[in-house]
Amino acid sequence: MSAIESKVVDGKAMPRGKYPHIKRAGDFLFVSGTSARRADNTIAGAGVDTLGTTHLDIREQTRAVIQNIRDILQSAGAQLQDIVELSAYLVNMNDFAGYNEVYGEFFGYDGPARTTVAVHQLPHPHLLIEIKAMAYKPQK
Repeated sequence: MSAIESKVVDGKAMPRGKYPHIKRAGDFLFVSGTSARRADNTIAGAGVDTLGTTHLDIREQTRAVIQNIRDILQSAGAQLQDIVELSAYLVNMNDFAGYNEVYGEFFGYDGPARTTVAVHQLPHPHLLIEIKAMAYKPQK
């Protein structure tokens, strides 16, 4: 990527508007709000049983979101450990413990600065979480 460049990453869910998955500005990478949505528009951690009841899993969604962010960063030559700031948006703070548990699988106390807030809703009713991130990765 050049000094300032925007990128939509192949193999990831298309953004739901006209914005990039990732934008580089010098040595900083900004990852747009990312969810558990897959390239085929299904949502990890969202399933419907034989009776038609929807089941949503914050742990599975959190894992999928962080993996999506990892893949987006890798498209720009960066890794999760390059993230310096992360903002997470939860639809329900009762999901905080499950989100935090999975977050700890990827990051420790030396990980990014973090903010987690509750929001009224996300762009799809089956989404429980969305995360945006900023990473520092010097250009070569």
